[in-house]
Amino acid sequence: MPEVHLITDPDDDRLGDYRALTDLELRTRWEPPNGLFIAEGELVLRRALRAGYRPRSYLIDEKRTEQILDLPGDAPIYAATPSVLEKATGFHVHRGVLASFHRAPLRTAADVIATARRVAVLEDVNNHTNIGAVFRGAAALGIDAVLLSPTCADPLYRRSVRVSMGEVFAVPYARLEPWPDGLQVLRDAGFTVLALTPAPEAVPLQKVTGRDRTALLLGAEGPGLSKHALAASDIPVRIPMRRGVDSLNVAAAAAVAFWELGRDDPET
Repeated sequence: MPEVHLITDPDDDRLGDYRALTDLELRTRWEPPNGLFIAEGELVLRRALRAGYRPRSYLIDEKRTEQILDLPGDAPIYAATPSVLEKATGFHVHRGVLASFHRAPLRTAADVIATARRVAVLEDVNNHTNIGAVFRGAAALGIDAVLLSPTCADPLYRRSVRVSMGEVFAVPYARLEPWPDGLQVLRDAGFTVLALTPAPEAVPLQKVTGRDRTALLLGAEGPGLSKHALAASDIPVRIPMRRGVDSLNVAAAAAVAFWELGRDDPET
């Protein structure tokens, strides 16, 4: 059974991984360079464990200690009152459970698409909520891998992980560089690159045939795909809209497109 360490001082050095969790700039400078990420909530941390991520430590509300005494390994468990948790992390930890995990080595784009049938490719999606929602949709709707342009947000940032409900651990991903020339790795692997755009001349997505070995390219809200990314794609596609609506939130558009691409798949 892991040993539980009671923490009474929010400035305790053992809580270094959990400092200022709401400070995006600080966390961005701290987490990837130090090879860690934070999982929030018992369900999410257990999914991280099932996916093979190695825990560094756990930080929990002292009243919830019994919930996680069955966790494997010898990572230390730090327990504290809600007040100490809030002072240490910078927010009210209402789920009562946090964990710090070691990141896995980054995979290459060629590696993550090697056995994939369908791939999502994100350009400049730097909103962590959208990143998490796209990964959750990808896991649920038959997307086998996600490729990220260099400017995309970190899928393992706490908010992305939470919004995805831990599904960022279920879908392999990689950074794709250089951008957008790196899209050639998809063509070399036999993929057709579909660029999702509201342009009226684009092909309605439901009319696309040959849906295996497809890569769906999605851009950030507002600017959408860059002209360079569009030029590097094979087919511009669109989701037909009604009532004069020109586009959807990128996560919503991704879910619609993922479902459409996989609608003829057998249910599993």
